[in-house]
Amino acid sequence: MPAIIAAAANRLQVDRVTVDFQGLRAVEDVDLQVSRGEILGLIGPNGAGKTTLVNVLTGFQSIAAGEVTLSGMPVTAWPAWRRARAGLARTFQNVLLFRKLSALENIEAGALAQGESRHSAHTRAREVLDWLGLSHLRSQIADTLPFGAERRIGIGRAIAARPHFLLMDEPAAGLNDAECDDLAALIRRIRTELGCGILLIEHRMSLVFELCDRVQVLDQGRTIATDVPDAVRRDARVRRAYLGETE
Repeated sequence: MPAIIAAAANRLQVDRVTVDFQGLRAVEDVDLQVSRGEILGLIGPNGAGKTTLVNVLTGFQSIAAGEVTLSGMPVTAWPAWRRARAGLARTFQNVLLFRKLSALENIEAGALAQGESRHSAHTRAREVLDWLGLSHLRSQIADTLPFGAERRIGIGRAIAARPHFLLMDEPAAGLNDAECDDLAALIRRIRTELGCGILLIEHRMSLVFELCDRVQVLDQGRTIATDVPDAVRRDARVRRAYLGETE
């Protein structure tokens, strides 16, 4: 079944999702939709519920109410591994590489998690490293990688899973301006060359407004705006909640 759904997964959606943490409402009645080939930015203050929503989408967080669907197929009850095999992959704010494995082995892990054989995963990892321009780091242990390369290897591990949707949690955290420019170019390639839908959580607003087709803003667990970047930038509610403006 996951393979069949993956073949047709052109829209990832949550409808009226609510998440409670021991009496604390982290997300309330949130809708979100991202299509293949689209980049949706998800922004908001710290604690607004952004990472919680990604955890809901990927199956790592249960919900009190609502539904998660892939192209209309309910997947709310699916475990994380089954959603991954249906085309969902993610990166993490803290890169979470396997520290004692090589760059190649870390990317292999993404393919192995999809059920590929060791030989196929090895071939896939070499292809991804070549695509990222990181073949020269193939044998380097993750513990010794420069931080910017760690970020790209983490993205490569997700790409190795052949996702239809890539959920990126603050991929620019800790990067300098030049590395952010490289990241922006890579995200564009993921969209155009791999055909992924991308959900981008990011605090670097220049990156969000440069890359995203639409931007959704969360505040205190609720959506306060969803629109094209220019409209979101001008929205008074967003400026108050996120940019700290009083007028």
